[in-house]
Amino acid sequence: MDIDYTKKKIVIADLDGTLAPSKSTMDKEMSSLIIELLKYKDFAVISGGKYLQFEKQFLTGLENRPERFARLYLFPTCATSFYRFHDSKWTNVYAENLDSYQKVKIIQSFEIALKQAGIEKPEKIYGQQIEDRGSQITFSATGQETPLEIKQKWDPDQKKRLLIKSYLDKLIPEFEVRVGGTNSIDVTKKGIDKAYGIRKIEENFGYKVEEMVFVGDALFPGGNDYPVKQAGVDSISVAGPEETKRIFREIIDSCK
Repeated sequence: MDIDYTKKKIVIADLDGTLAPSKSTMDKEMSSLIIELLKYKDFAVISGGKYLQFEKQFLTGLENRPERFARLYLFPTCATSFYRFHDSKWTNVYAENLDSYQKVKIIQSFEIALKQAGIEKPEKIYGQQIEDRGSQITFSATGQETPLEIKQKWDPDQKKRLLIKSYLDKLIPEFEVRVGGTNSIDVTKKGIDKAYGIRKIEENFGYKVEEMVFVGDALFPGGNDYPVKQAGVDSISVAGPEETKRIFREIIDSCK
């Protein structure tokens, strides 16, 4: 894809599988590239992960350059919450949580969908399989704490998760269901997906869609990055952090 980066005012990226390996901390090289990018562009991270995951994967690995953090925006759980750097700390601007009834219905629907899809429970589960993230319920087939090499083997072509999603779409049509990460499925309120995050960026910062560029690893139909592409944002599909670094270098070089 031929993109004129000089016309882009904000770079937006997915986190898990894009800026860092699944459930792992972002490395120093990625941190350095983001810090340099912040010299030229605003930068936002939109992910299905909760804020604690942002702290673990992103902020822990990010070089401490608070003078540039005013241009950095964090949108956990598909932008149903928003954090920005204010008064020397990361501050929650808003959070749009599911109520208890909605959470119970989603969790029960996962259990039904798994049976309907004929998906057997893995022999070993690492951590929680279904996690309440406040504004989002996330299913991780082998558990939230699964080692990456095991996680990658469960559903490398997304077929299992897309099958489960097809049943969930019928069971809970009032909710948004998206395939994300390496072996996860995210459920939020209807209309809440990463395109919602794009609208929030438009509302909060006044950027137009054509002034944005997005980088993500789940831009396929049904993937949780796909709504960004549908929203009209120039989107670049990557297979992992190393490809993301190459894109960031290209953007930085275009600014020099």
